[in-house]
Amino acid sequence: MGCFAEERNRSRLREQLSSLRTCNAKKTGSVCVREPVSGHEVVKKKKDCNNLEKETVGLEKVKVIARIHTDFPTKFGVPRQSGLSDAAGLVVFEPEFRQPDALRGIEEYTHLWILWGFSEVRQESGTWKATVRPPRLGGNERVGVFACRSPYRPNPIGLSCVKLERIISHEKYGMCLLVSGVDMMDQTPIYDIKPYLPYVDAHPEASGGFAHKKQTYHLEVQIPDEGMKKIPEEKRKVLMQILSQDPRPSYQNDPERVYGMGFAGFEVKFRVEGSTLYVVSVTKKQKE
Repeated sequence: MGCFAEERNRSRLREQLSSLRTCNAKKTGSVCVREPVSGHEVVKKKKDCNNLEKETVGLEKVKVIARIHTDFPTKFGVPRQSGLSDAAGLVVFEPEFRQPDALRGIEEYTHLWILWGFSEVRQESGTWKATVRPPRLGGNERVGVFACRSPYRPNPIGLSCVKLERIISHEKYGMCLLVSGVDMMDQTPIYDIKPYLPYVDAHPEASGGFAHKKQTYHLEVQIPDEGMKKIPEEKRKVLMQILSQDPRPSYQNDPERVYGMGFAGFEVKFRVEGSTLYVVSVTKKQKE
């Protein structure tokens, strides 16, 4: 009897496995034929293969969980990569995600990954180009869009590694994250935040391609004392870091041209001659 019962159970398992392998939403004759499922679809398993339902899981369902407040009102002047300066940002969560439990344990990490959107990139929906002209290559040489960090991508998504300075409890906005090393404009939408794990995320032996060969050079910055005094003391170091890294596009090298950069509520105008950046003026912006 024991052997008979065991064989009967095995037979039932075989029948269930066979049913799972052949079951699908579309029938051909008396057998359900399994069809391939696209990467954007998840098929819910049902006991009755005639009632299979498909749930679309695409980017249209990705939500903005937060926005970051920084000192960069426009794209011009934003550090080219995260970690190149000590520029700070305050991550303010959207009302739906202002739950303290969502941040439980985050204080144990020193750095975070932030997944965000190039919200100011203007390109027609559904259009993209296979090659782009990175500014670091002078704007003339083309490389593959997946071989660089250009904002003009099939999906305009950015990824930054920032330092978690501290968690702030705001009376109006709840729990916020103060981070540094940002490379994002003010009000940039954030889609996700993950902890940086040194034992898997750090690869000192990695090759950096053309970006490594074209590492950021530094300019000498000269700014008049009266201009420096207008900048809040806690903002001066970051301003000097950004200016020394030359905010101009690499293909522009006119020593007479004056550039204007918004920073921390000020308009900073400068020109570059040789390896020296000269600040022409610092003006407090009027609040709109």
